[in-house]
Amino acid sequence: MNRITRLSGSRGHAFLSTVVLLAVTTSSVAAADRGTGPLGETVKARPTSASSRIGPLFGTSGALEGGHFCTASVVHSERRDLIITAAHCLGGGGPLWFVPGYRNGRAPYGVWKVTGTYVADAWSHDQDEDSDVGFATLAPLDGARVEDVVGANRFAAGRKTGATALTVTGYPNSRETPIACVNKPTASSRTQQRIECPGFTSGTSGSPWVNGYGELVGVLGGHEQGGDTPGVSYSVVLGNEAEALYRTASGR
Repeated sequence: MNRITRLSGSRGHAFLSTVVLLAVTTSSVAAADRGTGPLGETVKARPTSASSRIGPLFGTSGALEGGHFCTASVVHSERRDLIITAAHCLGGGGPLWFVPGYRNGRAPYGVWKVTGTYVADAWSHDQDEDSDVGFATLAPLDGARVEDVVGANRFAAGRKTGATALTVTGYPNSRETPIACVNKPTASSRTQQRIECPGFTSGTSGSPWVNGYGELVGVLGGHEQGGDTPGVSYSVVLGNEAEALYRTASGR
């Protein structure tokens, strides 16, 4: 099992591409929020309790006008202060901030400062694509912990790829609102899974893959740091290494 490296708050970048998003309909938006069909259609994510725990990362001392560059989401931990993203989003140095539920320049649930980041040594030493998962802890805001404010998904390693449809939600750099897509992932290899969803361009690295049980079973990243085309995205298959990293980051 690979060792774990703890880093200070830092910044990374997602894969680059451009795309024209599909037309949004009320029915398809509702379907995405429920985790059911239509499959493989990308829509504007509605503001719901589930999407409120997802947000972009900023690296400009909390100034929202500085532009976001990756996506992260809250996962349950005993200290109730933990987010998950792609490891390649956490390696640039400098301050880092998380804004759950961010929309159009507004932070309805506050701007949360990252206090520490965690990646596996296989990533920090060799940028091993099979270790492209990272966690970060957040400082309290006005005496509250982030999970108490927006809730959290459950981190779930060891789930069978493609057992159920997943909802992927992320923030492209070119947009000020999140997008979402529901589809079933397939195995790309023993250690990588892929999902076909259009529109997941630069900024969506770290987007959570969440099943209908509220379990986070992947994060956009891994192979080619998430993929080199906007229509196919990847995630590490969450296994023993990711579980160990989670336990360390959550203080368990």
